Amino acid sequence: MLKIAHISKTFNPGTVNEKTAMNDLSLHLKPGDFATIIGSNGAGKSTLFNAICGDFLTDRGSIYLDGQDVTFLPVHVRARQIGRLYQDPMRGSAPGMSIEENLALACGHGGWFGTISRADKERFREELARLEMGLEDRMKQPVGLLSGGQRQALTLLMATMNCPKLLLLDEHTAALDPATADKVLEITKEVVEKNHITTLMVTHNMQQALNLGNRILMMDSGRIVFDVQGEEKKSMTTDDLLRQFQVNAGKALDNDRILLSND
Repeated sequence: MLKIAHISKTFNPGTVNEKTAMNDLSLHLKPGDFATIIGSNGAGKSTLFNAICGDFLTDRGSIYLDGQDVTFLPVHVRARQIGRLYQDPMRGSAPGMSIEENLALACGHGGWFGTISRADKERFREELARLEMGLEDRMKQPVGLLSGGQRQALTLLMATMNCPKLLLLDEHTAALDPATADKVLEITKEVVEKNHITTLMVTHNMQQALNLGNRILMMDSGRIVFDVQGEEKKSMTTDDLLRQFQVNAGKALDNDRILLSND
């Protein structure tokens, strides 16, 4: 489904601010894979997502999505096939528009100047009811009135309404309180499994990485240093992950957020 072959990216080359963000990185995700990504700040996790989405062109290498070479395709073309959620719940939805208008935009069926059919409204109500947040009874309310957790759950629903080929989750629960984060993760797991969506999720919580998906990727200095999946992943602990990172990266994982989240 997703094939990344030997991509590299250096920002500000030849200057004092030169930074190698990705270094000969390769990755192959099969259809339906749900891989979590762990790494220190600056490891290249968000840069990888930006490369996949086309926010910049890589210096070398290629990116294929469902057999199509998207390496040089612009952002708006790739966006038709990729859903993405960010850490900030305020991104990904229009606060001045109602819940149903946001969902209509996500479906490509309307918005401010479009007509939302009765069938669309029924579908929206059914999908919102699955979130168990009472949003199905607030479809006329502006999204700006929702809590962070409600808004992130809605954004997840919007990103998957048309079932993308690839879903990118960039620490999408990090800004939420623990109870709300658990609820959004539960919804995430349900949506991904129901629609069999190939997914990459960045997280700073190793226990989340162990509990979700079928694969774990650990990144450092713009490369994947450890990749575990299947039965081997199921038997791993957080201590195992820390040990494997040190063996493969040649240093200990030094991100306090990651270490504290697993105490």
